[in-house]
Amino acid sequence: MINNLSNAKLTKTTHALGTNIVLTLMGETNEKILDDSIALIQHYERQLTVNAPVSEVMSVNNASGQEPVQVSPSTFSLVAMAVEQSKQRFGFNALIGPLVKLWKIGFADANVPSETDINHRLNLIDPDNVALNATDQTVFLTQAGMELDLGGIAKGYIADRIRDLWRAYGVSAGIINLGGNIEFVGDSPRRTNGRWIAGVQAPTKARGQDLLTVSMPAGSAVTSGTYERVLVQNGHRYHHLLSPQTGHPLQTHVSGVTIFARDSITCEIETKRLFFAGKPIPGWGEGRDDIYGAAFVYDDDTVDLVSVQHRLQLTK
Repeated sequence: MINNLSNAKLTKTTHALGTNIVLTLMGETNEKILDDSIALIQHYERQLTVNAPVSEVMSVNNASGQEPVQVSPSTFSLVAMAVEQSKQRFGFNALIGPLVKLWKIGFADANVPSETDINHRLNLIDPDNVALNATDQTVFLTQAGMELDLGGIAKGYIADRIRDLWRAYGVSAGIINLGGNIEFVGDSPRRTNGRWIAGVQAPTKARGQDLLTVSMPAGSAVTSGTYERVLVQNGHRYHHLLSPQTGHPLQTHVSGVTIFARDSITCEIETKRLFFAGKPIPGWGEGRDDIYGAAFVYDDDTVDLVSVQHRLQLTK
């Protein structure tokens, strides 16, 4: 997805958030910036993960059906945003965890569950059953067995916080890559217009082989796709993007949707919106200066590119 690395000066890689992370600073020699960035990632992972026994989100989940749990202001604001978006019911659902754990797609013990089990889990994913108290900064999952899972937006949120850190340090240019969540910071030093080049993955080809590339202002590019985590059983192929309405993988001819926007968390949310829509939405992004555009890739590798106010420019 990235074609902007020839002027890289400092790069650091690590594994966190369940993925490989690459942080690149251009024209910069202060390694403390990267060290502080990794510490920030680890800080938010300790707050938000559901893949460890202890975190703020796990404390909320463990108290489901019992009592409210006080969390830090940053966790509360992210949970509140996630619940608000989930209530719009366009496909994103921060309570989807019980269904994800039932299917286990992407893990060795993945299996197609029974309709009885699916229907039981569907009763646990209603965002209206989350009680938020802004005064006390508490989160209460009112039904036992409910689970928050912020994995659908956490990487975007954390990428934006790293960007803010870099800006505070005065970084002129850099690339944040959180396992495919890309954020371009500052102006690209490779181009006189300062724009960055981002690619859209070809689902039927190896990672890094792009169907097309676009130039964009500083901002983020994030993809939701059906092609990397799948379960094949009895001749049927099941991807990991589950419908909160049916409890099954969404039936679609879309292989992936990439969103380009100013903020990575916006990309996270809008990829879900457009993926579940299955096609471009008329008027999408109009009136918003933070959304640049979207690329739909279909099962036959055809593409629809949506550029909002000509903010994206096709380069290949």
